[in-house]
Amino acid sequence: MPGINKHGLIRAALAAQKHAVAPYSRFRVGAALLTRSGTIMQGANVESASYGLTCCAERIALFKALTDGHTDFRAIAVVAPLAGGATPCGACRQLLAEYAPKALVWVADSRKPQRARSYSVKELLPISFKF
Repeated sequence: MPGINKHGLIRAALAAQKHAVAPYSRFRVGAALLTRSGTIMQGANVESASYGLTCCAERIALFKALTDGHTDFRAIAVVAPLAGGATPCGACRQLLAEYAPKALVWVADSRKPQRARSYSVKELLPISFKF
């Protein structure tokens, strides 16, 4: 997608990853969501001892953006220390399909961020739940 600085967005996700709260898994994830206006919203995963209450980096970035009034998104970068990067989970895919359906999704291993892979939200969740 022209005009999107992939490397800058990945750098923002790497910076967000430093703020992850992952005392149980130690699996730190960072995300950076680019709005149509050029604002970057960052998020990092936050774990709970009650594991179902844990929240992913992508959802935190998206929720921050939505509650700040942003509704149009161009791209999201997600970084984690996993070979090839970690793609968004099912819950994150569903929320991206609802609120950022046209966004480009970049995933990268935070130890090798220059090797990002890209997906469309539709590729990640071809049949989303919608009313």
